[in-house]
Amino acid sequence: MAADVYHEGERAAQRRAGLLDQGEFSGRAIRAEIPEVARRFLAQQPMVVLGAADGDGRMWAAPLTGPPGFLRADDARTITIDARTGPHDPLRDRLTEPAPVGMLAIEPSRHRRMRMNGRAVPTADGLRIALDQVYSNCPKYIQKRESRWEPTSPGRPRRSRSLSGEQREWITGADTFFIATSDREGNADASHRGGAPGFVEAVSPTALRWPDYVGNAMFNTLGNLEVQPRAGLLFLDWRTGAVLQLTGTAHTDWEPARAAAVPGAERLVEFTITEVIEIPDAVPLRWSEPVLSRFNPPVRPAGEAP
Repeated sequence: MAADVYHEGERAAQRRAGLLDQGEFSGRAIRAEIPEVARRFLAQQPMVVLGAADGDGRMWAAPLTGPPGFLRADDARTITIDARTGPHDPLRDRLTEPAPVGMLAIEPSRHRRMRMNGRAVPTADGLRIALDQVYSNCPKYIQKRESRWEPTSPGRPRRSRSLSGEQREWITGADTFFIATSDREGNADASHRGGAPGFVEAVSPTALRWPDYVGNAMFNTLGNLEVQPRAGLLFLDWRTGAVLQLTGTAHTDWEPARAAAVPGAERLVEFTITEVIEIPDAVPLRWSEPVLSRFNPPVRPAGEAP
């Protein structure tokens, strides 16, 4: 039954949202094997976003990149990634040992994305992942972009406990970010969030807030946050290849009155930052200017409180 694919936090979030029936319907898409069409999709991708916990249990989201074919399905239950995180990535050391991981393969040019969760073991060239869950997601809030390969060497990382003014501008100008979470047992997940530039609000140097829009009612991310608040965020600079990685804790504000003040919001998510890592030239991909999704709700004018 579809309910069996959800853990206690996901079911709790579905109940709070009044969407148990829709969640059960959407859960039929979750499987343990990769369909043939999805195997072809994976082989075409130059990037996958991976979510995992570091050695201290903090969640991070990280990009892995390579020429098409670096990410592939060896069989219906196993993924191989012929790439490692960059030398300054916070998951570099953790992924030298077996670890639960969540992965998101996303193709902005064709508004497609696919999530895969499982158990990774290191290989000579990267990772091999035994899959537990495989499913596609609604493409509503994906901004259309075309990519090109541009070899580069990662720059020196900038680490801090809070956001600089430039980093806050980066975040509030973003139309996309990625989020890593896990359930109570440590099973990891990586997901995508998109919206019109300005949909993420930098409340302070250590706090962010964004709206949760209408989706498929699976509540994988918010369900994880119901039982485990640790989360990691990844912002890409699509023009330069720089990355901004944040770790901290997140919680969902389920108060309808506050969500009603934000266009399109079903609820709000608030994130408290504990560490920031910015790495120039971390990704050897450059992307075209976006064509924003027609499904993006408008953004509340700056300065208006929810």
